[in-house]
Amino acid sequence: MIKFTWYAILVFAALVLQVTILPAYVADPFQPNLLIIFVVYMGLRESAVWGVAAYFLGLVHDSFSGLYLGLNGFSYLLIFLVLRTVADRLFTDRRSLMILGVFSASIGNALLNLLLLALFSAAQGIYETLLQSIVPQGLVNALIASVVFTFSPLARMGDAR
Repeated sequence: MIKFTWYAILVFAALVLQVTILPAYVADPFQPNLLIIFVVYMGLRESAVWGVAAYFLGLVHDSFSGLYLGLNGFSYLLIFLVLRTVADRLFTDRRSLMILGVFSASIGNALLNLLLLALFSAAQGIYETLLQSIVPQGLVNALIASVVFTFSPLARMGDAR
């Protein structure tokens, strides 16, 4: 119960930062996606039951981002499931694995969103903006993940050093 309370507090703080504070001070391709950092953490450290939470985090991100509802929900769930299947084969206490996981999940999320938009959307012009921001978004997320997994309570939950 304490772990769930900590997770709820951290997700709420990340959501407030991502939706209200960071857009006022940081330009668009360099805004970190704090929710995907939490999804990677859950995918590498928690059981498969937390996949529902990953899906709902994606839905929350969709409700604030203005894109199609369910797009990030499906992407976050797929990222969680992929990380959950490989987590048993990896030493998940390493901070470098978390950072690499956040970078690859950011790239995978963007590519999966592009694929889903190409399949199910008739909107033109969104592809160029997404393609231009894939690598900067991944690098910024990896940088923020290195800070998060060093100084936050997530670093101490499971002793990520």
